[in-house]
Amino acid sequence: MLAAGVALTLGLAACGDGGTEAKPADGGSNAAAPSTVKIGFMGDLTGPNAGIVIPPRNGAKLVIDEYNKTNPAVKIELVEYDSQGDASKAVALAQQAIKTDKIAGLIGPAFSGESAQVGPVLEEAEIPSITASATNTKLAENGWKFWHRVLPNDGVQGPGIADFIAGAAAAKNVFVIDDKSEYGKPLADAVRTQLGTKGVKVTNDSLDPAESDYSSVVNKVAAAKPDALFFGGYYAAGGNLLKQLRDKGVKDAKFFSGDGSLDKGLIDGAGAPNAEGALVGCPCYIATPDVTDAKVKGFADSYKAAFSAEPAIYAAEGYDAATVFVEAVKAGNTTTDKINAFIGTVDLAGVSKQVKFAANGEVEAKDIYMYQVKDGAITLLGKASEAKLG
Repeated sequence: MLAAGVALTLGLAACGDGGTEAKPADGGSNAAAPSTVKIGFMGDLTGPNAGIVIPPRNGAKLVIDEYNKTNPAVKIELVEYDSQGDASKAVALAQQAIKTDKIAGLIGPAFSGESAQVGPVLEEAEIPSITASATNTKLAENGWKFWHRVLPNDGVQGPGIADFIAGAAAAKNVFVIDDKSEYGKPLADAVRTQLGTKGVKVTNDSLDPAESDYSSVVNKVAAAKPDALFFGGYYAAGGNLLKQLRDKGVKDAKFFSGDGSLDKGLIDGAGAPNAEGALVGCPCYIATPDVTDAKVKGFADSYKAAFSAEPAIYAAEGYDAATVFVEAVKAGNTTTDKINAFIGTVDLAGVSKQVKFAANGEVEAKDIYMYQVKDGAITLLGKASEAKLG
């Protein structure tokens, strides 16, 4: 999901398989299997949008801890890299992960901007990666052989949300705002394009999330009197925008956003009364407390027991991404090339979806879900193609 950046080509020699063995040039093994394989997790763990990165980190940690408790011959060490969503920091951390820590794979990066920067670095070093949250469509268009994502991209998310806006919400006049980021603008553009095919009147604008006063945009929205508005960006700016809109008197327009806003921070930023009824689409499945599916409920119960919190956005996707690496190691794959080859053949029933990757690294499952703020909490409405407003 998400942040700005242009891909860099950095000359890094392919190195490291995350264990005690070095990977020779022919991709084979010249030493005994390691006792530990290192898998990295990279994303914003302490920055302004950490709320949408900590859950997938926790999901990954949960499944790796579960695996290590079985006392396997080869254990997995999860190494965390806190990029704070900063693409330049992410590149330096990737170099550390490859050269010093010798990871065998990476879960992440979490955001699209840092993914665009780090992707070439990982590709150069032949390090397999699975992101649980980066949704920019262009990431799959680079020809990378070691990159994967376990969720649908914005080319699926945007039209799915737009169809719900024009369909279930019956909006005819929509104001679309983006935060100019590598994540927010393409997502908003996908919504704009799809709304146009539905005959919906669309008004456009952008904001700078680094600023705190959005009065210029808010005044334009008030003047347009839309039925609904969509914000392409993260929850920190989304909550602030929603508060200012409601304070300005824009009370009736339904507020929509994408996965970057699917966090309690949206409610905290806007204030619970202002956030009530807000709608957020996401290519993710959150295990809500009322879930009945045995597999999902088991995951949710284990997550809550481990972290004293309900699983939130991308927790299930983080769990599924880590499960792929766990299954690779369980099958005897400890070098980066063998792990990557295994990822290309995986077809497993995950918590969030059936996990199977296309040749370009995209997951084949394409469901988008709609969530709504009710009584100060995020609740699941259902699949965007089926959900209805009460």
